[in-house]
Amino acid sequence: MALRVRVVRWQGSAEVLQAIRCRVFIEEQNVPPELEQDGLDDDCLHVLAEDAEGRPIGTGRLRGDGGIAYIQRMAVLREQRGRGVGAAMLQALTDAARAQGVRELQLHAQISARAFYERAGWQAHGEVYLEAGIPHVDMRKLL
Repeated sequence: MALRVRVVRWQGSAEVLQAIRCRVFIEEQNVPPELEQDGLDDDCLHVLAEDAEGRPIGTGRLRGDGGIAYIQRMAVLREQRGRGVGAAMLQALTDAARAQGVRELQLHAQISARAFYERAGWQAHGEVYLEAGIPHVDMRKLL
């Protein structure tokens, strides 16, 4: 599958990024809008995945720089999953973190995505917990 992942800022890309996150988190996974929209997006670096025709199909964000940073809001449209979109976005976010001098990345993985992150070299730590009513586990990766 031909796809492009590019780094974008919230300013100028908010509408398309929010549309993907709304479809995945709010409509599909029933995450309350007030939890999904946390007000931190302006301070984050975002990635946008687009298919060969330039249609937006996924997004994620990196919060923080130097020391420890967090990958958050990884979302791929349902019909595009299993095609390498998430892996490409995760690599772009990891590369951006390295460029910023980040030494450790952390994320809250939905249990259903745990194996995906483990294949990319992430390690789970701690117990499973509920976040927005969905089972999650904390994961980290040293850079």
